[in-house]
Amino acid sequence: MIGASPKNKDARRLLAGAGRYVDDLTRPRCAYLGVVRSQHAHANIVRVNDTAARALPGVLAVWTAADLPEARRPLTSASTGAHAERPFVAPILVTDRARYVGEPLGVVVAETPYVLADALAAVSVEYEPLPAIVGDEVARTASARVHGTWPDNVGVQVRGTVGDVERAFAQPGVTLVRERFRHQRLAAVPIETRGVMAEHDPESGVLTVWGSIQSPYSQRDVIARVLDLPVEQVRVVVPDVGGAFGPKGQVYADEVLVALAALRLGRPVKWVEGRREDFESVGHDRAQSHQATIAFGADGTIAGLESAFLADVGAYPMAGNGLTANTVNHMPGPYRVPHYRSHGESVVTTTMWNAAYRAAGRPEANFVMERLMDLGARRLGLDPADIRRRNLIRAAEMPYRPGLTYKDGVSVSYDPGDFVGAFERLLELFGYAGWRKRQQGTAGSPRPIGVGIACYAQGTGLGPFEGATVRVDPRGKVFVLVGVAAQGQAHSTTLAQIAADRLGADLDDVTVLAGDTTLMPYGMGTGGSRVIVNTGPAVARAADEVRQRAAVVAAEIFECAPHDVRIEGSRAFVAGVPGRALPLGQLAQAAIRSKTLKPTGEPGLNACTWFYPDTVTWAFGGQACAVEVDVETCHVRLLRHVVLHDPGRAINPAIVEGQLQGGAAQAIGTALMEEVVYDAQGQLLTGSLMDYALPKAADLPWLDVALDEHPSAINPLGAKGVGESGCIAGASAVANAVEDALADRGVIVRELPITPARLFALLGRR
Repeated sequence: MIGASPKNKDARRLLAGAGRYVDDLTRPRCAYLGVVRSQHAHANIVRVNDTAARALPGVLAVWTAADLPEARRPLTSASTGAHAERPFVAPILVTDRARYVGEPLGVVVAETPYVLADALAAVSVEYEPLPAIVGDEVARTASARVHGTWPDNVGVQVRGTVGDVERAFAQPGVTLVRERFRHQRLAAVPIETRGVMAEHDPESGVLTVWGSIQSPYSQRDVIARVLDLPVEQVRVVVPDVGGAFGPKGQVYADEVLVALAALRLGRPVKWVEGRREDFESVGHDRAQSHQATIAFGADGTIAGLESAFLADVGAYPMAGNGLTANTVNHMPGPYRVPHYRSHGESVVTTTMWNAAYRAAGRPEANFVMERLMDLGARRLGLDPADIRRRNLIRAAEMPYRPGLTYKDGVSVSYDPGDFVGAFERLLELFGYAGWRKRQQGTAGSPRPIGVGIACYAQGTGLGPFEGATVRVDPRGKVFVLVGVAAQGQAHSTTLAQIAADRLGADLDDVTVLAGDTTLMPYGMGTGGSRVIVNTGPAVARAADEVRQRAAVVAAEIFECAPHDVRIEGSRAFVAGVPGRALPLGQLAQAAIRSKTLKPTGEPGLNACTWFYPDTVTWAFGGQACAVEVDVETCHVRLLRHVVLHDPGRAINPAIVEGQLQGGAAQAIGTALMEEVVYDAQGQLLTGSLMDYALPKAADLPWLDVALDEHPSAINPLGAKGVGESGCIAGASAVANAVEDALADRGVIVRELPITPARLFALLGRR
């Protein structure tokens, strides 16, 4: 069953329009909440004038922080660890100073969405504007402060050092390549914006919150803390989610305010944000500026690498040092880098704060490293493929230790893999030699072709743990309860495959239950390509235990030894006698009263286990593409794009391929069109899908995917993460291809996205 590609169990339901999203949920007497948001990027709040809004018929409440003692508790505060010298408090509702456009100042609750819209428009706010601080370089040098008690606007710093970079750069005969690179700020733009509905049951005392989120347990814990409730009285449920990509893993003030309103008003309350709100007030990511230097020996091998960079993390450094550390740790990638130094500074600005967006911190590092590799190849007169061949880590060097420490405190050690062999497979599938020949015929033409490649090594599956319960009911149906929630990853299929494979059940008999904090006591959430790597082994262990219990019960009935019992297709039988079989349901009924399970301390075919990985898994991957650049219109057309990744052991290869294709599509959008833009006053200029471009079907060729499986040594399934992998190298490969097409015209790609306007400027047509 593991390694097969049965169809997604959710596909038929979702394709038939039977999905249930937050805005589909209804309750009698449901009220509607809206958020009053700051219209200034940086300002003192003098007064919120809500008299007119309160007077409107159908308005149930208009609240500011002064009206809600609970809202004066922080959404997040940090004063230890990475934040010891730069403490901060992120409020639920601003009491004195707004620090970005869209920051919540108050809430309005009304009987209908129409009354709500009128009431929100009737609220006016009196501001005392302060200087806006927009852009990492501006923040680094500005005299104004985002947080008044800080000595500057640097929130968090991360360093990584291996060897002696100065000595490497001073070696005779090395070629130094120095460049500045900029990775733009991005928004995740899920097809479904955030939404929450909350209802309080006065009889049980349970507050139930339904949310389009990724981390129900984090949501539960924050709501319980702010509302001063026991966590057992807060139930968070995740219905179908129309995309998330990381930022929905963060807890925002909006979800807490909906829960607070439901508790205060004693009736259900719903909030669904508009697209403008999504752009304004959902975490952004990726904004980094690098000054990087790489040294190559005469033979093209890397002698040393250095990068100093600024990461614009918006108004509050909510992600701590994790995303910046990802960039530091992933910069060397799959290459031997004997001497390395990196210093990253997270600077705060008066813009929306950042949250981990798919592959968080890795694409930025990959863009810098892969651009340096291509620039080095050009300086040395080498083919870009050859310079990578000379530097890729060899299979004989595994487990390779680059000398860095991951953010979990464990020394980085690459999982087994054949980077060189996988790279050659990528080039062969792409048809590298053929594209180089085709490119030669377009040199100097109005539509030159360029070829780009990019490789990466990716750490995935951060712990600390995940758990699972596997239970067989008296009908023989198998239920898998997990603490992670899905947003389109098909956990209902892949986790069911693991349970079916290890238990011996029919896949159709297995149902995965998730996204409900009453199912499991703890869960760390979906993100970081961690579900199959963490939850998968927990499911496998629980299924193994249930299988052992079923074998003990069956052995009593069959009068044989437990090790002679076989379970296949949801039926148990004695080895060699498949004609005399018992269905799992009958065993489940017998197991409830069977004394043979006394040594386990628990009746029934049921087991709950937890898996703690020692550290993250490391996977190799790469992408290759060919583009055609129209030098007259500056339009870039993708001709071919290939993705290769090592998933360790693919549970469902078709689902893995789909994940990689989706990530690659997002990376292509990063390369060519997507960018969050603020003006100098901190006003968002890209607040709609008219201003923030996304790739459409016509913008993409078919994305071929190849899987190069080398099982991980970190977990018993041998799985490595894949959910974020497609996002890492795609933009770098496209950037390399565009420069490759235009290098003879003096074009160097230093920033993303590569829009027609930017290409026009690079071609000297200002």
